[in-house]
Amino acid sequence: MPQASANATGENLEVVGDFTRWIIDVWHNGFEGLSAQDSLMALGIFLFSVLFRGPLSRLLLGRIQNILARLFKANPETINRGLSGPMSLLPVILGFFIAVQIVDFSDRATFFLDKLTRTLLVIFVFSSLSGMSSQIPRLLTRRRGTQVSELVSEWGTKGLRVSVWIVAGAAVMQMWGIAVGPVIAGLGLFSVAVGLGAQDLFKNLIAGMTVVTERRYNIGDWVKVEGVVEGTVEQMGFRSTMVRRFDLCPVHVPNTYFSEKPMINFSKMKYRRIYWVIGVTYDTTVDQLRQVRKGIEDYILGSDDFASPSDASTFVRINEFSDSSIDILVYCFTRTTNWGEWLRIKEELACHVKKMVEEAGTSFAFPSTSVYLESVPDGQPERFVQPADEESA
Repeated sequence: MPQASANATGENLEVVGDFTRWIIDVWHNGFEGLSAQDSLMALGIFLFSVLFRGPLSRLLLGRIQNILARLFKANPETINRGLSGPMSLLPVILGFFIAVQIVDFSDRATFFLDKLTRTLLVIFVFSSLSGMSSQIPRLLTRRRGTQVSELVSEWGTKGLRVSVWIVAGAAVMQMWGIAVGPVIAGLGLFSVAVGLGAQDLFKNLIAGMTVVTERRYNIGDWVKVEGVVEGTVEQMGFRSTMVRRFDLCPVHVPNTYFSEKPMINFSKMKYRRIYWVIGVTYDTTVDQLRQVRKGIEDYILGSDDFASPSDASTFVRINEFSDSSIDILVYCFTRTTNWGEWLRIKEELACHVKKMVEEAGTSFAFPSTSVYLESVPDGQPERFVQPADEESA
C-alpha cells in the first residue's frame, strides 16, 4: 500500500509538472500563434486607454486648444465645444493601435486590423472637422471683419457637415477597396427616382436657400405670414421652419410659404408706429380743439421716447368731422420696437391725452344719434284710429 500510494503521488506530481511547463510554454511561446504574454499586455493597454480616455482626452485637448488658439486666434471654449466629443475617441484609437502592434497576428488578421485602425483614424479626423464646422463661419467672419447672420451660419454649418461626412464615407469605401464611381452612378439613378416622388422636399429646400441668401429673417425674429402664422422664428431646417406663436405653441411651416407669400418681419422695423383717431364732442370750441391738439403735439415732440419728425413722420392734426365726433389724428413713432416698452409709452401717451381733454374743458365723443322734432301739436297728441276694413265697409 505505501508503495502504491507513493507511485500515485509521483504520477500526480508529474502531471502537475507537465501542466506547469505547458502553461509556461504558452506564456512565452504562445498558443495557436498568439503569445499569452503579449495578448494580456495588449489587452491591458487597450483597457487602460478605454478606462482613462477622459483624463487623456482632456490632456490632449488642452494642447490642441493652445495650438489652434495661436494659429487662428480662436476662443478656447469654441474649440472645446467642437473637439470635446471626437477627442474622447483618440485615446481609444491609440490604445487599439499599440495593442495591435504588440500582438503577432497572422497576415490576414494583421491586414484586417490595420484597415480597421485606419478607418477609426478617418472617423476621428472627419468627426473633428464636423465638430469644428459650426465654428468655421465665425472664424472666417472674424478674420474678414464681416458679419454673418445666425441663420446663414446655421445653414453653412449643416452644409459643411454633410459635405464632410460624404467625403469621409468615400474615403472609408476607397480604403476597403470599394469603388466609389459605380456607387455614385447608382446613387445618381436612385436620386432621379427619389426626386420624382420628393418634388415637395426639393421645392422647400430651394425656397429655404432663397430665404437664407436674401436674409429675409433670422433666428429670433418676429415674423408674420398673412393667413399662415405669426410668431418668433426658432429653427429653420432644409424643409420647414419652426415658428413659435405668442401662445408658445410651435408651428412647423414649409419654407415655400416664406418665399412665395408676403412676409412681414417686425424685428426689422426701425421704429414702432402709434396711429390713433381721438374723437371729441361737437360742442368743443375751436380754442379747445387747438389746446388739445397742441398739448398732445408738445408732449410727443418733447419726449425722448418718440422719434423726431426728421427721422419719422409725426402728425397731430384736426382731421375729420365724423358722424358723432370731431376727430384728431395722432400719428407718431416710438424709438423702441420692444413690445412691452412700446405698450408702456402708449399708456403714458393715452393718460396725457385724457389729461389734455379734461384740462381743455371738453370730453370724448361716443357714437350717438340725435332726433329733432320740427313741430309738436298743441294739447294732447292726436289719437290713432285704425282704418276700417274696406270689405267690412
